[in-house]
Amino acid sequence: MAAPSPESPATSPSARKGGGKLIPLVLLLSLAGYGLYRGWDYMMVGRFIISTDDAYLKADVVTIAARVSGHIAEVRVTDNQAVAAGDLLIRIDDGDYRIAEAAAREKIATQEAGIARIAEQGKAQNAQVAQARAQIEAAEAEQRRAESAFTRAETLTKSQYSSQASLETARADKDRALASLAANRAALVAAEANRMVIEAQRIEAVRLKAELATQLEKAQRDRSFTEIRAPFAGILGNRAAQVGAYVQPGARLLALVPLESLYIEANFKETQLGRLREGQKVMITLDANAERKIEGRLTSIAPASGSQFALLPPDNATGNFTKVVQRVPVRIALPEAVIREGWLRPGLSVVVGVDTVTDPTPKSARAAP
Repeated sequence: MAAPSPESPATSPSARKGGGKLIPLVLLLSLAGYGLYRGWDYMMVGRFIISTDDAYLKADVVTIAARVSGHIAEVRVTDNQAVAAGDLLIRIDDGDYRIAEAAAREKIATQEAGIARIAEQGKAQNAQVAQARAQIEAAEAEQRRAESAFTRAETLTKSQYSSQASLETARADKDRALASLAANRAALVAAEANRMVIEAQRIEAVRLKAELATQLEKAQRDRSFTEIRAPFAGILGNRAAQVGAYVQPGARLLALVPLESLYIEANFKETQLGRLREGQKVMITLDANAERKIEGRLTSIAPASGSQFALLPPDNATGNFTKVVQRVPVRIALPEAVIREGWLRPGLSVVVGVDTVTDPTPKSARAAP
Protein backbone atom coordinates (compact mmCIF):
# COMPACT_ATOMS: atom_id res chain seq x y z
CA MET A 1 0.00 0.00 0.00
CA ALA A 2 1.49 3.42 -0.96
CA ALA A 3 2.23 5.95 1.83
CA PRO A 4 0.46 9.39 1.67
CA SER A 5 2.41 12.20 0.09
CA PRO A 6 4.02 14.62 2.58
CA GLU A 7 2.88 17.55 0.34
CA SER A 8 -0.88 16.74 0.78
CA PRO A 9 -3.02 19.95 1.04
CA ALA A 10 -4.85 18.68 4.11
CA THR A 11 -1.72 18.54 6.16
CA SER A 12 0.30 21.36 4.65
CA PRO A 13 1.68 24.01 7.09
CA SER A 14 0.19 26.88 5.07
CA ALA A 15 -3.31 25.46 5.44
CA ARG A 16 -2.94 25.08 9.20
CA LYS A 17 -1.64 28.64 9.48
CA GLY A 18 -4.58 30.03 7.53
CA GLY A 19 -7.07 28.14 9.69
CA GLY A 20 -5.50 29.50 12.85
CA LYS A 21 -5.97 33.09 11.67
CA LEU A 22 -9.61 32.52 10.75
CA ILE A 23 -10.78 31.61 14.27
CA PRO A 24 -9.74 34.89 15.96
CA LEU A 25 -11.27 36.80 13.08
CA VAL A 26 -14.59 35.03 13.55
CA LEU A 27 -14.50 35.68 17.30
CA LEU A 28 -13.69 39.33 16.75
CA LEU A 29 -16.52 39.72 14.28
CA SER A 30 -18.91 37.95 16.66
CA LEU A 31 -17.94 40.23 19.54
CA ALA A 32 -18.29 43.26 17.33
CA GLY A 33 -21.71 42.11 16.16
CA TYR A 34 -22.84 41.44 19.72
CA GLY A 35 -21.57 44.83 20.82
CA LEU A 36 -23.40 46.51 17.96
CA TYR A 37 -26.58 44.61 18.83
CA ARG A 38 -26.35 45.58 22.50
CA GLY A 39 -25.62 49.17 21.60
CA TRP A 40 -28.53 49.29 19.18
CA ASP A 41 -30.79 47.63 21.77
CA TYR A 42 -29.77 50.15 24.42
CA MET A 43 -30.26 53.12 22.12
CA MET A 44 -33.63 51.92 20.84
CA VAL A 45 -35.03 50.18 23.96
CA GLY A 46 -32.72 49.92 26.95
CA ARG A 47 -32.27 53.60 27.66
CA PHE A 48 -36.05 53.98 27.94
CA ILE A 49 -36.37 51.19 30.52
CA ILE A 50 -36.20 52.17 34.20
CA SER A 51 -35.59 49.10 36.30
CA THR A 52 -35.04 48.13 39.93
CA ASP A 53 -34.62 44.92 41.87
CA ASP A 54 -35.86 46.54 45.09
CA ALA A 55 -39.34 45.19 44.46
CA TYR A 56 -41.52 42.58 46.13
CA LEU A 57 -44.90 40.94 45.81
CA LYS A 58 -47.35 42.20 48.38
CA ALA A 59 -50.90 41.66 49.56
CA ASP A 60 -53.07 43.27 52.22
CA VAL A 61 -52.47 40.56 54.81
CA VAL A 62 -55.01 40.64 57.65
CA THR A 63 -54.30 39.48 61.18
CA ILE A 64 -57.26 37.55 62.57
CA ALA A 65 -57.60 38.44 66.26
CA ALA A 66 -60.01 37.60 69.07
CA ARG A 67 -62.71 40.16 69.84
CA VAL A 68 -63.85 38.58 73.11
CA SER A 69 -62.05 36.72 75.86
CA GLY A 70 -62.40 33.02 76.58
CA HIS A 71 -60.95 29.58 76.06
CA ILE A 72 -60.56 28.33 72.51
CA ALA A 73 -62.95 25.40 72.12
CA GLU A 74 -62.25 24.47 68.50
CA VAL A 75 -59.78 25.25 65.73
CA ARG A 76 -61.10 24.12 62.35
CA VAL A 77 -58.21 25.17 60.12
CA THR A 78 -54.51 24.55 59.69
CA ASP A 79 -51.62 26.51 58.24
CA ASN A 80 -51.58 27.06 54.48
CA GLN A 81 -55.26 26.13 54.13
CA ALA A 82 -57.43 27.90 51.58
CA VAL A 83 -60.71 29.26 52.95
CA ALA A 84 -63.72 31.04 51.50
CA ALA A 85 -65.37 34.16 52.87
CA GLY A 86 -67.53 33.28 55.88
CA ASP A 87 -65.85 29.95 56.69
CA LEU A 88 -65.66 29.17 60.42
CA LEU A 89 -62.03 29.30 61.55
CA ILE A 90 -62.04 29.27 65.35
CA ARG A 91 -64.71 28.86 68.01
CA ILE A 92 -64.33 30.26 71.52
CA ASP A 93 -66.29 28.71 74.41
CA ASP A 94 -69.56 30.67 74.51
CA GLY A 95 -71.02 29.37 77.81
CA ASP A 96 -70.66 32.65 79.70
CA TYR A 97 -71.97 34.61 76.74
CA ARG A 98 -75.07 32.41 76.44
CA ILE A 99 -75.80 33.00 80.13
CA ALA A 100 -75.36 36.75 79.69
CA GLU A 101 -77.73 36.70 76.72
CA ALA A 102 -80.36 34.73 78.64
CA ALA A 103 -80.08 37.12 81.61
CA ALA A 104 -80.58 40.09 79.30
CA ARG A 105 -83.70 38.46 77.86
CA GLU A 106 -85.12 37.86 81.35
CA LYS A 107 -84.52 41.48 82.33
CA ILE A 108 -86.43 42.61 79.26
CA ALA A 109 -89.31 40.28 80.10
CA THR A 110 -89.43 41.63 83.66
CA GLN A 111 -89.40 45.18 82.37
CA GLU A 112 -92.19 44.43 79.91
CA ALA A 113 -94.28 43.14 82.82
CA GLY A 114 -93.58 46.36 84.70
CA ILE A 115 -94.65 48.40 81.67
CA ALA A 116 -97.88 46.42 81.46
CA ARG A 117 -98.53 47.05 85.17
CA ILE A 118 -97.95 50.77 84.73
CA ALA A 119 -100.30 50.77 81.75
CA GLU A 120 -103.06 49.27 83.92
CA GLN A 121 -102.35 51.85 86.60
CA GLY A 122 -102.70 54.52 83.95
CA LYS A 123 -106.08 53.16 82.94
CA ALA A 124 -107.23 53.15 86.56
CA GLN A 125 -105.98 56.68 87.04
CA ASN A 126 -107.80 57.83 83.91
CA ALA A 127 -110.97 56.42 85.43
CA GLN A 128 -110.32 58.37 88.64
CA VAL A 129 -109.85 61.56 86.62
CA ALA A 130 -113.14 60.93 84.83
CA GLN A 131 -114.84 60.24 88.18
CA ALA A 132 -113.42 63.46 89.65
CA ARG A 133 -114.75 65.45 86.70
CA ALA A 134 -118.19 63.88 87.12
CA GLN A 135 -118.16 64.72 90.83
CA ILE A 136 -117.26 68.30 89.96
CA GLU A 137 -120.24 68.50 87.62
CA ALA A 138 -122.50 67.16 90.38
CA ALA A 139 -120.99 69.57 92.91
CA GLU A 140 -121.50 72.49 90.53
CA ALA A 141 -125.15 71.51 90.09
CA GLU A 142 -125.57 71.24 93.86
CA GLN A 143 -123.85 74.59 94.31
CA ARG A 144 -126.22 76.22 91.83
CA ARG A 145 -129.24 74.69 93.58
CA ALA A 146 -127.99 75.80 97.01
CA GLU A 147 -127.25 79.30 95.71
CA SER A 148 -130.77 79.54 94.25
CA ALA A 149 -132.34 78.24 97.47
CA PHE A 150 -130.38 80.74 99.54
CA THR A 151 -131.42 83.61 97.27
CA ARG A 152 -135.08 82.56 97.54
CA ALA A 153 -134.89 82.13 101.32
CA GLU A 154 -133.21 85.51 101.67
CA THR A 155 -136.01 87.17 99.64
CA LEU A 156 -138.74 85.44 101.64
CA THR A 157 -137.09 86.36 104.91
CA LYS A 158 -136.92 90.02 103.92
CA SER A 159 -140.64 89.84 103.04
CA GLN A 160 -141.25 88.09 106.34
CA TYR A 161 -142.67 85.09 104.57
CA SER A 162 -139.93 82.83 105.93
CA SER A 163 -138.15 82.48 109.24
CA GLN A 164 -134.58 83.44 110.00
CA ALA A 165 -133.83 79.76 110.73
CA SER A 166 -134.75 78.78 107.18
CA LEU A 167 -132.40 81.45 105.88
CA GLU A 168 -129.54 80.16 108.03
CA THR A 169 -130.19 76.64 106.81
CA ALA A 170 -130.11 77.79 103.19
CA ARG A 171 -126.87 79.72 103.85
CA ALA A 172 -125.28 76.58 105.38
CA ASP A 173 -126.37 74.47 102.42
CA LYS A 174 -124.80 77.03 100.05
CA ASP A 175 -121.51 77.08 101.94
CA ARG A 176 -121.48 73.28 102.08
CA ALA A 177 -122.04 73.10 98.31
CA LEU A 178 -119.18 75.56 97.67
CA ALA A 179 -116.84 73.55 99.90
CA SER A 180 -117.83 70.32 98.19
CA LEU A 181 -117.15 71.88 94.78
CA ALA A 182 -113.71 73.09 95.91
CA ALA A 183 -112.90 69.64 97.33
CA ASN A 184 -113.91 67.92 94.10
CA ARG A 185 -111.84 70.35 92.05
CA ALA A 186 -108.82 69.67 94.26
CA ALA A 187 -109.43 65.94 93.84
CA LEU A 188 -109.39 66.41 90.05
CA VAL A 189 -106.07 68.26 90.24
CA ALA A 190 -104.62 65.47 92.39
CA ALA A 191 -105.94 62.79 90.03
CA GLU A 192 -104.46 64.52 86.99
CA ALA A 193 -101.12 64.95 88.82
CA ASN A 194 -101.10 61.24 89.64
CA ARG A 195 -101.84 60.50 86.01
CA MET A 196 -98.80 62.58 84.98
CA VAL A 197 -96.65 60.70 87.50
CA ILE A 198 -97.82 57.38 86.08
CA GLU A 199 -97.10 58.61 82.54
CA ALA A 200 -93.59 59.63 83.62
CA GLN A 201 -93.12 56.19 85.15
CA ARG A 202 -94.27 54.63 81.89
CA ILE A 203 -91.80 56.70 79.84
CA GLU A 204 -88.99 55.81 82.26
CA ALA A 205 -89.90 52.14 82.05
CA VAL A 206 -89.97 52.23 78.24
CA ARG A 207 -86.55 53.88 78.13
CA LEU A 208 -85.17 51.35 80.59
CA LYS A 209 -86.50 48.62 78.33
CA ALA A 210 -84.64 50.24 75.43
CA GLU A 211 -81.44 50.18 77.51
CA LEU A 212 -82.02 46.53 78.32
CA ALA A 213 -82.59 45.84 74.62
CA THR A 214 -79.22 47.45 73.91
CA GLN A 215 -77.65 45.22 76.56
CA LEU A 216 -79.26 42.20 74.92
CA GLU A 217 -77.94 43.29 71.53
CA LYS A 218 -74.45 43.62 73.02
CA ALA A 219 -74.74 40.18 74.62
CA GLN A 220 -75.80 38.70 71.27
CA ARG A 221 -72.98 40.54 69.52
CA ASP A 222 -70.41 39.29 72.04
CA ARG A 223 -71.69 35.76 71.63
CA SER A 224 -71.46 36.04 67.83
CA PHE A 225 -67.80 37.02 68.24
CA THR A 226 -67.09 33.61 69.76
CA GLU A 227 -67.27 32.26 66.20
CA ILE A 228 -64.36 33.69 64.25
CA ARG A 229 -64.99 33.54 60.51
CA ALA A 230 -62.93 34.44 57.45
CA PRO A 231 -63.70 38.02 56.31
CA PHE A 232 -62.69 37.16 52.75
CA ALA A 233 -61.26 34.33 50.67
CA GLY A 234 -57.57 33.59 51.00
CA ILE A 235 -54.93 31.30 52.46
CA LEU A 236 -54.23 31.01 56.18
CA GLY A 237 -50.80 31.15 57.73
CA ASN A 238 -48.86 31.91 60.90
CA ARG A 239 -51.45 30.13 63.05
CA ALA A 240 -51.00 30.71 66.77
CA ALA A 241 -54.40 29.49 68.01
CA GLN A 242 -54.44 26.28 70.03
CA VAL A 243 -57.41 24.44 71.54
CA GLY A 244 -57.70 25.17 75.25
CA ALA A 245 -55.68 28.38 75.17
CA TYR A 246 -57.18 31.42 76.87
CA VAL A 247 -57.31 34.51 74.68
CA GLN A 248 -57.99 38.16 75.38
CA PRO A 249 -59.55 40.69 72.97
CA GLY A 250 -56.95 41.67 70.40
CA ALA A 251 -54.91 38.48 70.75
CA ARG A 252 -53.43 37.45 67.38
CA LEU A 253 -54.69 34.03 66.29
CA LEU A 254 -53.66 33.65 62.63
CA ALA A 255 -53.06 35.57 59.41
CA LEU A 256 -55.18 35.55 56.25
CA VAL A 257 -53.54 36.31 52.91
CA PRO A 258 -55.85 37.45 50.07
CA LEU A 259 -54.09 35.95 47.07
CA GLU A 260 -56.64 37.46 44.69
CA SER A 261 -55.42 40.99 45.44
CA LEU A 262 -51.69 40.62 44.93
CA TYR A 263 -49.65 43.54 43.68
CA ILE A 264 -46.02 44.61 43.41
CA GLU A 265 -44.42 47.39 45.39
CA ALA A 266 -41.23 48.61 43.75
CA ASN A 267 -38.97 51.19 45.37
CA PHE A 268 -37.48 53.45 42.71
CA LYS A 269 -34.75 56.00 43.30
CA GLU A 270 -35.81 59.62 43.36
CA THR A 271 -33.59 60.19 40.33
CA GLN A 272 -35.78 57.77 38.36
CA LEU A 273 -39.17 59.29 39.15
CA GLY A 274 -39.11 61.99 36.50
CA ARG A 275 -40.15 59.63 33.70
CA LEU A 276 -42.55 57.42 35.62
CA ARG A 277 -46.25 57.81 34.84
CA GLU A 278 -49.38 55.94 35.86
CA GLY A 279 -50.48 53.46 33.21
CA GLN A 280 -47.00 52.67 31.83
CA LYS A 281 -46.21 49.09 30.87
CA VAL A 282 -43.96 47.16 33.26
CA MET A 283 -42.00 43.99 32.52
CA ILE A 284 -41.80 41.76 35.58
CA THR A 285 -39.36 38.95 36.32
CA LEU A 286 -39.75 36.88 39.48
CA ASP A 287 -36.77 35.25 41.15
CA ALA A 288 -39.01 32.23 41.73
CA ASN A 289 -39.42 31.76 37.96
CA ALA A 290 -36.80 33.82 36.16
CA GLU A 291 -37.59 32.29 32.77
CA ARG A 292 -41.10 33.72 32.73
CA LYS A 293 -41.79 37.34 31.86
CA ILE A 294 -44.99 38.99 33.07
CA GLU A 295 -46.41 42.27 31.84
CA GLY A 296 -47.99 44.57 34.42
CA ARG A 297 -49.09 48.18 34.70
CA LEU A 298 -47.90 51.02 36.90
CA THR A 299 -50.97 52.06 38.87
CA SER A 300 -49.81 54.64 41.41
CA ILE A 301 -46.86 56.46 42.93
CA ALA A 302 -46.61 57.05 46.68
CA PRO A 303 -47.15 60.63 47.90
CA ALA A 304 -43.84 60.61 49.81
CA SER A 305 -40.60 58.68 50.06
CA GLY A 306 -40.43 55.57 52.19
CA SER A 307 -38.43 57.33 54.90
CA GLN A 308 -41.34 59.69 55.58
CA PHE A 309 -43.54 56.76 56.56
CA ALA A 310 -40.93 55.28 58.89
CA LEU A 311 -41.63 55.04 62.62
CA LEU A 312 -38.86 57.59 63.22
CA PRO A 313 -38.51 59.85 60.15
CA PRO A 314 -34.99 61.22 59.67
CA ASP A 315 -34.20 64.68 61.01
CA ASN A 316 -31.35 66.35 59.14
CA ALA A 317 -31.58 69.67 60.96
CA THR A 318 -28.83 68.71 63.43
CA GLY A 319 -25.50 66.94 63.20
CA ASN A 320 -23.48 66.07 60.13
CA PHE A 321 -25.41 65.56 56.93
CA THR A 322 -24.79 62.74 54.49
CA LYS A 323 -26.97 62.81 51.43
CA VAL A 324 -28.67 59.51 50.71
CA VAL A 325 -30.67 58.86 47.58
CA GLN A 326 -34.27 58.39 48.65
CA ARG A 327 -36.60 55.74 47.29
CA VAL A 328 -40.29 56.16 46.56
CA PRO A 329 -42.72 53.21 46.60
CA VAL A 330 -44.53 52.56 43.32
CA ARG A 331 -47.45 50.14 43.00
CA ILE A 332 -47.65 47.84 40.00
CA ALA A 333 -50.72 45.79 39.10
CA LEU A 334 -50.44 42.18 37.99
CA PRO A 335 -52.61 40.57 35.29
CA GLU A 336 -55.69 38.86 36.70
CA ALA A 337 -54.94 35.71 34.72
CA VAL A 338 -51.53 35.37 36.38
CA ILE A 339 -52.97 35.96 39.85
CA ARG A 340 -55.62 33.28 39.29
CA GLU A 341 -52.91 30.70 38.61
CA GLY A 342 -52.36 30.68 42.37
CA TRP A 343 -48.59 30.16 42.54
CA LEU A 344 -47.62 33.71 43.52
CA ARG A 345 -46.96 34.48 47.17
CA PRO A 346 -46.49 37.79 49.00
CA GLY A 347 -42.89 38.56 49.84
CA LEU A 348 -41.32 37.09 46.70
CA SER A 349 -38.56 39.16 45.14
CA VAL A 350 -39.06 40.55 41.65
CA VAL A 351 -37.20 42.67 39.13
CA VAL A 352 -39.27 45.27 37.31
CA GLY A 353 -38.56 47.39 34.27
CA VAL A 354 -40.84 50.28 33.38
CA ASP A 355 -41.17 51.07 29.69
CA THR A 356 -41.14 54.86 29.71
CA VAL A 357 -41.76 54.97 25.95
CA THR A 358 -45.28 53.64 26.51
CA ASP A 359 -47.89 56.39 26.32
CA PRO A 360 -50.23 55.77 29.29
CA THR A 361 -52.88 58.10 27.82
CA PRO A 362 -55.79 56.16 26.24
CA LYS A 363 -56.32 56.65 22.50
CA SER A 364 -59.76 58.12 23.14
CA ALA A 365 -58.21 60.78 25.39
CA ARG A 366 -55.50 61.58 22.85
CA ALA A 367 -58.10 61.97 20.08
CA ALA A 368 -60.25 64.34 22.13
CA PRO A 369 -59.95 68.03 21.13
